[in-house]
Amino acid sequence: MGMELATDETGYHEMADGYVSDSEVVSHVRDALKSVAKGDDENYNQLIEVMSTEHETPDQEAMLVSSLRALSGAVSDIDIVHHESLLSSIFGMSIWSHGQDVMDALVELIICLAASSGKFVDACLDILVSNFLPPPNILYFLRLPQGIARKEEVLGRVHSALQAIADLVPLAPLRLLPIIIQRMPKLPAKEALIVIYVESMLRLERGAIGELVGTTMLMAVVDRLIDLDVEIGWEDILQEDSSKGIFDMELEDMEENEEGAGGIGNELPRGTLSRQSLGGNAIADKLDSLMVLTCEHLRSCADSGQLAKVFETLMHSFQITVLTAYKSKFAQFVVFYACSLDPENCGIKFAVLLEEIFVCRTHPPLTRMSAAAYLASYLSRGRFLSSSFVASILKRLVDWCFEYCQSQHGGEKIINPTAHRIFYSGFQAVMYVLCFRMRSMMDVPHLKLQLFHMPLEPILCHPLDPLKVCLPSIVEEFLRQSKAARLFTVSDTFLFNNLLDSEFSKAFGGMERLDMFFPFDPCLLKKSDRFVRPNFLFWSMVTTTYDDDEDDDHEDTYTDDDLADDDVEHDLDLDEFESNMNKMSITPKSSLKHRLASDLGIPRQMPARIRPSMSPESPDW
Repeated sequence: MGMELATDETGYHEMADGYVSDSEVVSHVRDALKSVAKGDDENYNQLIEVMSTEHETPDQEAMLVSSLRALSGAVSDIDIVHHESLLSSIFGMSIWSHGQDVMDALVELIICLAASSGKFVDACLDILVSNFLPPPNILYFLRLPQGIARKEEVLGRVHSALQAIADLVPLAPLRLLPIIIQRMPKLPAKEALIVIYVESMLRLERGAIGELVGTTMLMAVVDRLIDLDVEIGWEDILQEDSSKGIFDMELEDMEENEEGAGGIGNELPRGTLSRQSLGGNAIADKLDSLMVLTCEHLRSCADSGQLAKVFETLMHSFQITVLTAYKSKFAQFVVFYACSLDPENCGIKFAVLLEEIFVCRTHPPLTRMSAAAYLASYLSRGRFLSSSFVASILKRLVDWCFEYCQSQHGGEKIINPTAHRIFYSGFQAVMYVLCFRMRSMMDVPHLKLQLFHMPLEPILCHPLDPLKVCLPSIVEEFLRQSKAARLFTVSDTFLFNNLLDSEFSKAFGGMERLDMFFPFDPCLLKKSDRFVRPNFLFWSMVTTTYDDDEDDDHEDTYTDDDLADDDVEHDLDLDEFESNMNKMSITPKSSLKHRLASDLGIPRQMPARIRPSMSPESPDW
C-alpha cells in the first residue's frame, strides 16, 4: 500500500506529486545509500536530514515513517563505516518523542538492523535500553494518567523489541546486561529516573526474556540497593551524640507527628535510632522506592508460583553482595520479605544457609561472623518461623559452641576475644535468640525439655567465659530470663560474679560500638516497612520468662507457635509502638555486675544492632 508524500524539503520532491509505492521508496533509499561509495552524497545527506529534523507537521511525520520503513527494507545496504552519520542519527532518536507510527517504524528498523549483522547488535540494544528513561522534559508528565499511558506505550514497544532481538540473535541477551549496568542512572540521579529504570529491569526478569537474563537482572537490582544503602551514613539516621557507641532505644518509630510540632519527635534522646531522622534524605528515599519495587516484584513472583526459582537467585546475590556489605542497613529486608512469602520453603532455606556458612571453616572469619549476626536477628525477628524450627537451628549453634569449648585443650588462662571471636559471635547469637524466644520455647513441653538438655551451662562455665565477652546488654537480658526460667543448676552468684561491663566486649566487637548491629532490626524506611511489619517481631511483642504477672495486660505478645501461622495479624498502632519501644533501652549503666547480682532493679534491656568484628580469626576454628 502506498503513502502520500507531500513535502518539497526532504529530497523526495520529484516523487511527491502522487502516491508512491513502498517499493519505490525502498529503491530510492537504496540508491541514496549506494551513492555514498561513489562520492555522490546529496540524496544521502537529505536522508540524514529526515532522521534528524524536528517533525512538527503531519507531512514531516509521514516522511519520517516512510523513510524508517524504507531503511528497514534496505538494511543489507547499510554499512557501519560509510553510513556512520546515518546510523548515529538513527541511534540518537528517542522513542518517547514521537507518535505511535514513528515509534513502530523506528522499533521495526532497530530489530531489522540487529538481525542483519552482528555489528549492529550492541548499538540496537543500547538505543532500546536508553529508552528505559524518558527525556528530562517529560519526566513530570509521567505522574499524570496520560503520562502513565504514554510510558506503557513506549516501554511496551521497547521490551517487545528486546524480546524479538533475543529470539533472532541468540547471543543478544548475554550482551544486554553490561549495557543495562552501564546505562543505569548514577547518583545523584533523580529518584523518578532510578525507579523507572529499575522497573524495566524487573520487567525483563518477569518476561519471556527472563529465562535468559532474569538472574542477572535481579542481582543487578540487589547490587544497586546495596550501592544506595552504603551511601547512607549512620550520622544520617542517628540523633546527635553518637559517641555513646550504642543506641538508647531499639527504635523510635516516628512517622510524621500528627499532633504538630513540639511532640515526642522533638524529644528523642541523644543517640537515638529514629525513622524521623531519615526524613528528607534523598538517598534513603531512592533506596526506599527501589525496595518497594523489589518487594512488589517478589510478591508477583509468589503469586505466579515463581518465587522458589527467584529465591535461588536472591540467595546467590545475598551471599556475594549483601552478606559481605559491612555497612548494609536496609537492603537485606528484601530477603526477609521473600522468606515471609514462603516460610516453609524460602524461610527455612535462608536460616539453614546462614547456619551452614557459620559452621563452615572454609568461609572467611568476617563472613562467618556476619552469618551469625544475620541468623540471630532472623530467628529472633521472623514471626513466620515456628518455635520448633528456631529451636532446631538453636541446638545446632549450641552444639557447635560446646564442641568448640571441648576443643580448647587445657583451658584458657587469659580471655582472648580476638582469637576466639567466631565462638563468641556464635554464642552471642544463641543468647540473643533466647532473649526473644525463650518464653515461647518454655511454653511448649517438648521444646522446654530440649532447651534444658542443651549444653548451655558447660559453655557458660568454660574458661572462655562468654558472659564476660559478649555484649553486656545481651548477657544481662539472657541471664535475667534464664534465672526466671530456672534454666541452670549453677548458682546465680557463680554466673554473675566478676562480670565486666564492656572491656572484653569491646575487644570482641570492635572499639567503634556503632559497628555492632543486628541486620534485621526494625526497618526505618517508611514505604518499604509495610512489607516487613506484618511478619516482624518487635521487642514490645515479646513475653519474657519474668513477665508472668503481666500476661493479662498485653494483647500483642509472643508466647507460642501460633504467631507463625499465616492467619495471625498484628496491626500495631504507631503511638503504642513508640511507647513500647522504650522497653528496648540499651544504654550502658555504670556497673553490670551490680545490676545482675541484685534481685531488684534489673531493667529490661536489649541491644539495637550488632555487626561482626574486624579481628583476625582463631587458627583452629
